[in-house]
Amino acid sequence: MTNEEVKAILSGIEPAVSFDETGEWINILVDASAWKDIALLLRKKHEFDYLFCVTCIDWKTHMTMVYHLSSTLHRFTIVIKANLVRDNAQIATVSDIWRTAEFHEREVYELFGVQFIGHPDLRRLILTDDFEGFPLRKDFEDPVNMIRL
Repeated sequence: MTNEEVKAILSGIEPAVSFDETGEWINILVDASAWKDIALLLRKKHEFDYLFCVTCIDWKTHMTMVYHLSSTLHRFTIVIKANLVRDNAQIATVSDIWRTAEFHEREVYELFGVQFIGHPDLRRLILTDDFEGFPLRKDFEDPVNMIRL
């Protein structure tokens, strides 16, 4: 599999995707509302069977979900990104497509406040139930450590 093949596949699924090939892996920016359909096709039809990282970036103006996927058959890795509205950060879960996403999404939910629509068990993973705020957001103020970003 090549970058050109991946670009052809994703352009056929969702014409509004954009690509960045400046890094080690091809980066693909998709619309958050189309993410679930794209994820299903990547898993079932194009054999991206390994999700090894899910994280989030807070840019102060918006948030970006980042998914790293590999095809163990083709030995090829891609990075999918989807921008979210910061005040209402939500995206469809992919925990039913890649089981490893379940804990990754719980961590992002807990630390960034992103809501994963359809997640089977969206609850805290690390912090206590009474913890207030989302510690990896840029606007989080820690009264103990007084860190301001």
